Parts: sequence; structure tokens; C-alpha cells
Amino acid sequence: MFTGIVQGVAQVAAITDRPGLRSFRLRFPPGFADGLEIGASVSCDGVCLTVTALHGGDTADFDVMQQSLSLTTLGALAEGGRLNVERAARDGAEIGGHPLSGHVDVTGTLADIRQPENNHVLRIALPPRWMRYVFAKGYIAINGASLTVAEADRQQGWFEVWLIPETLRMTTFGDKQPGDAVNIEIERSTQVFVDTVRDTLEERLGPLLPALEALLRERGVSTDELARPPLAPPST
Repeated sequence: MFTGIVQGVAQVAAITDRPGLRSFRLRFPPGFADGLEIGASVSCDGVCLTVTALHGGDTADFDVMQQSLSLTTLGALAEGGRLNVERAARDGAEIGGHPLSGHVDVTGTLADIRQPENNHVLRIALPPRWMRYVFAKGYIAINGASLTVAEADRQQGWFEVWLIPETLRMTTFGDKQPGDAVNIEIERSTQVFVDTVRDTLEERLGPLLPALEALLRERGVSTDELARPPLAPPST
């Protein structure tokens, strides 16, 4: 498990391709790998990877199977690329963000960037299937960073997060440009809550559900709004 608090930025030192498998050698910030062991888990741009080899200092190897390469942004990484990293949470560790599994659900597309004074706003486009789990003031993980959704437009298929200068300093978000893909992990309790409500509505209403959905659409809302979970405390 991870907390979503990015601990630094690693660089891809080398890539080795084999049939169905790609190995990454990552160079970590000084001190990041202290006590790191083979078999340990590290979140790499939000993807949970296992250490397969250590090379002393701050360098380690990771193997990534083909499915993970195709479902995440790791398949597009090249030597010299940078990615957010976090060590696995220890028992009793402070959860400064929200619990993450390191299992990416989908990749979103960076649709727009705004830069108000001392802020950095990212607008992320998501497919409708996944936007149903995104609510203003709720949690979302982007490239392994726990963030709070500022705004969400389910009909147009986007949400926004605001980043403070410290977040930009500790992550790769300042490098991103419109059109870039990002790894998204949905907050699990929100997903369970929304799916449970949707299943209950379908079970209780049966053939009446399409009529309810049509009525709500006329009013500019959807059944997803009925499944809005209780608001969580904000995280940045």
C-alpha cells in the first residue's frame, strides 16, 4: 500500500526489452533507496513495481509485464525519462494523502493547463465509464500522487486538480504538457460506493431505470449524482 505522497523523482537509467517483458533500471534521489531490498514495492508513476535487483547507491531494477506496459504510461517511457516514486507505506506510517494500491485503472489525457498566480491547474480528460467515480472534493491519484478534485464535469468528461508549488517541486507534473497521458487510480471506497448504489437502483427500479435516467438528463444530471459518496477531507 502507498499513501499517495510522492517522495521524489526517479530517472530511467536503462531499459532492457525481452519477449513480453521490459526491465527498467531507475536512478533514485539520494537517500531514497536506503534500506531498499529485493522484493520491495515501489510506486513508479502510480504503478506498483517490485525490486528485482539492486546495484548499490540509489539504483534498482524493475520488471514490467506486457499488460502493465499497455495499460499505463510506462510503455512510453524512454531512457532519461522521469517519474514520481514512493516507497511502500510502513505499519503506523502517517497517511498524508489517501490509501493507494498502485493498481492503475485507466490513463487520462492532460487536456489543459492553467497557471494562476502561485498555482498550477491540470484539467484531465477521462472516459465516461471512469468519470462516474470522480466528484468535486473527492480523492484521485494521478501518477501516484494523492490529489483532491477541485471541479468535475461529468457530461464533458473532465476534472481539474490544483497544485501548489511544493507539489510541483516534488513531482514531474511541472514537466507535463497538454496531450500527455497520465496514470489514474480511482479512490476505492468511492468506486465501491458508486457501484453499490448503481446496482441497487438497477435492482430496485428494473425497467423503470431508463425512464429515471432520461428524466435526470433533461435536468442536466445523471444517476451518478445520486451515488455521490460523503465528502472526504481535502488532500493536496
